[in-house]
Amino acid sequence: MQFEIIAKCPTTKARVSRMTLAHGVTMLPTFMPVATQAAIKGLTSEQVEELGVTLILNNTYHLNLRPGLEVLKAAGGAHKFQGWNRNLLTDSGGFQLVSLSKFTTITEDGALFNSPFTGEPTMLTPEESISIQHTIGADIIMQLDDVVSSLTIGPRVEEAMERSVRWLDRCIEQHQRSGKQSSQNLFAIVQGGLDPDLRDKCLDDMIQRKDRVAGYAIGGLSGGEEKDVFWRSIKQCADKLPEDRPRYSMGIGFAEDLLVCVALGVDMADCVFPTRTARFGVALTHKGPLNLKLSKHGSDMRAIDETCPCPTCTSKTSRAILHHTVTHETAAAHAVTLHNITFQAQVMGRARAAIIAGTFPEYLRSFFADYFGDAGYPEWCVNALRSVGVDLLDRVPNAKVVSGNGAKWEYADA
Repeated sequence: MQFEIIAKCPTTKARVSRMTLAHGVTMLPTFMPVATQAAIKGLTSEQVEELGVTLILNNTYHLNLRPGLEVLKAAGGAHKFQGWNRNLLTDSGGFQLVSLSKFTTITEDGALFNSPFTGEPTMLTPEESISIQHTIGADIIMQLDDVVSSLTIGPRVEEAMERSVRWLDRCIEQHQRSGKQSSQNLFAIVQGGLDPDLRDKCLDDMIQRKDRVAGYAIGGLSGGEEKDVFWRSIKQCADKLPEDRPRYSMGIGFAEDLLVCVALGVDMADCVFPTRTARFGVALTHKGPLNLKLSKHGSDMRAIDETCPCPTCTSKTSRAILHHTVTHETAAAHAVTLHNITFQAQVMGRARAAIIAGTFPEYLRSFFADYFGDAGYPEWCVNALRSVGVDLLDRVPNAKVVSGNGAKWEYADA
């Protein structure tokens, strides 16, 4: 990996960087669409690449179960298996300790899973996770961490944090034994729940291993915690992580979350949100999410967004036809997925352009004003951006602020 900082925002902690990996250049900050099982649902790899996406995510746990390592070896790795020519990151399987917790037992050796498909027990150790990722051939591989829900409290949080540090050492040793450091880059994952002291301890321990990891992820968040706690945890980690390493906030997908995280110093994010919400009939726009299932769209011949460069909008696919077919025909899910991935890419691309131009605070004010409009600014976003010198309410007379998590897509256009 080559990691070069191109520009910094003079007000916030945002930065633009060039990350060069074995399969090309990815400009940061960026959003990674999730292709859990070697496919972004509804799209071909060629379609995703044509949208300008340069980095996607596969999941180690799922690819190990299906299609399995023998198929991936025969294909020559996941890039060739899925026909993807650009950069690839693999999650380690740690998130499944939470999402599939009823199938999982955690020991110091690793995670003992019962396959949700066959019931067959499988032990995923830190060493095995790294070996699987070596076979997958991802450009960025993640350590196996002991993940607990962000709502967990008590001694289990500290136990998971300390075990994640120990498992990082085992992942590092396995990666070094492989000799694949030149083509595959290992990231550490900071844990510690919502406890600032535990986060600090994990940060200290993992920063000590800086010379043996290529980057850092912030894990254990986006699990239903209060947003005002979420952003403070992100800021604490981003402030302390080394400047010369990429910073990846795991599981972040709402537009407002992305831009707040970028302002706090985060470089990378991923989430299933834009692709999953497309299948539910919701299109993302700069004016807020558009629920295409609503009857008011049934006679609307406009595109989702007439300024959007995605194939769905440039072909003038109408809201009316999407309303008619969405959640019923796969073609509609494909069309909205193309649009939503493009929307996410534009949010981050415009952030990069604004940082380089020195106008990032103005971009934030403009985006939030358009996106939330009369619905009101989420209070947590206002608080988070004020912490890095940007007041969203400045020059906005009679601006309304909404308390709580304030996820726009939950109530806009409903």
